[in-house]
Amino acid sequence: MVSYEIIRSRRRTVSLEIRPDLTVLVRAPMRMPKSEIDVFVRRHEGWLTKHLAQMETRRRNHPEPTSQEAQALIEKARAILPGKVACYAAKMGVSPTGITITGAKTRFGSCSPKNRICFSWRLMAYPEEAIDYVVVHELAHIRHKDHSPAFHAFVASVLPDHVERRKLLRE
Repeated sequence: MVSYEIIRSRRRTVSLEIRPDLTVLVRAPMRMPKSEIDVFVRRHEGWLTKHLAQMETRRRNHPEPTSQEAQALIEKARAILPGKVACYAAKMGVSPTGITITGAKTRFGSCSPKNRICFSWRLMAYPEEAIDYVVVHELAHIRHKDHSPAFHAFVASVLPDHVERRKLLRE
């Protein structure tokens, strides 16, 4: 069985979390017996094994950059992303209120309620097709604030191969 740490609190449900360092955390109610927690973890062992392997592969394929590499990626993002945003925004008929480059580790991009687009400079370590996908995805949120079928249809109207492009981000 996978080893794990338990955090007990005044919650009613049990949850699993895989931390960035690949340790497993179980959040459980205060009075739940350890034997029940063990059963819960065993029932989800397939899920844990699959996701731990995926995270390990991602860490191997995309190690944390050195400060010099990070600076190069930041400069690349500042040079490339505004042009891509302007190009795709014109094609899509949307207007972002601004662009921000961040160091986010858990998401490549986001769109604020005020239509400001943020991109992580870490995105620049991925292929051009994946970068274009994230730009189009975030711009599509200006028109559709959710991930509804209309949102996906809008993305597909700009990038018919968006599913394949998205897969590049998961490698």
